[in-house]
Amino acid sequence: MLAIWYGGTFDPVHNGHLAIARAAADTFGVPVTLVPAADPPHRTAPGADAAQRAHMLDLAVAGDRRLRVDRRELQRPGPSWTVDTLRELRAERGAAAPLALLVGADSFRSLPTWKHWRQLPELAHFIVAGRDSDGDAPLSSDLAGEVEGRWTDDPAELAARPAGRVYALRQPLRAESATAVRRAIAEGDPAWPDQVPPEVEAWIRTAGLYRRP
Repeated sequence: MLAIWYGGTFDPVHNGHLAIARAAADTFGVPVTLVPAADPPHRTAPGADAAQRAHMLDLAVAGDRRLRVDRRELQRPGPSWTVDTLRELRAERGAAAPLALLVGADSFRSLPTWKHWRQLPELAHFIVAGRDSDGDAPLSSDLAGEVEGRWTDDPAELAARPAGRVYALRQPLRAESATAVRRAIAEGDPAWPDQVPPEVEAWIRTAGLYRRP
């Protein structure tokens, strides 16, 4: 069975993250595992610590059998490099197990900045969560060359082989972003609760996260 992993900082998890994960789960008919990063190497320090971000994910996925949370990157020292996580999963699951990495379109376009990025398609498929508004946003020449011939519009192809394919997951336009949610909380914008699950909203308020000093 295909295993889908969705990594990120989730600072905080918001409805857009969950929409992507649920769209993938429904398209492929398998659960999606969300993997919070402990030490993201490509961005500034998170506004919430790793334990807090993981707890918010637990609250967000509770009761939804399509979604799971895995804390392996929190338990591993050093930066949360995706290549290390995929190698670890390969060691656990075996070379023949179908494995896919779910990423947003912006993250996918930034792939050449990732550690050992050319090894990633040999370790897993990519499910690229784009939106209709993304259109035909160009890929860098390096990335375009690396994924040429890998694209498929058949979900069954990802379950039939261990790695190497790229699938474009289309979904409705959503406006949420973690940066915007943090800014809205800091500025006291009353609309921010609409962008996160109610349980996450309540916990953010209780913990006093993202407020300006």
